[in-house]
Amino acid sequence: MKKVFCLLAAAGLGLSVSMVTLADRSQEIAERIKPAGNSCMEGEACAAAPVAAVASGPRTGEQVYSTKCVTCHGTGAAGAPKMGDAGQWAPRLAQGMDSLYANAINGLNGMPAKGLCMDCSDDEIKAAVDHILAASK
Repeated sequence: MKKVFCLLAAAGLGLSVSMVTLADRSQEIAERIKPAGNSCMEGEACAAAPVAAVASGPRTGEQVYSTKCVTCHGTGAAGAPKMGDAGQWAPRLAQGMDSLYANAINGLNGMPAKGLCMDCSDDEIKAAVDHILAASK
């Protein structure tokens, strides 16, 4: 009987220690999985926070190139002709500007339409092409 009592006491002690440890772990887990931020719904005080101003007017060719086109045309990725390499641009330029603009807008081979700049207008794409060609003569 004494052995059974000692066994039960040891089990109870072990159980209480593990419960304390589990409680500490639960707090750690809750801290790790808590949301990274808060959502703000219209009508709440936080919804009145200032919103970044959206640029008005068309972007320049240099702006479009430096934020979108440079990814491929700066490195030659996926076979893109590199900006500044007249030898790579000469055969494309020989096809005419209308063809060059159409390929930039509609895509060709490895280049997707508008180089994936879906918020670029056709005129902004043309300005980027002009910018690339001016630096590739």
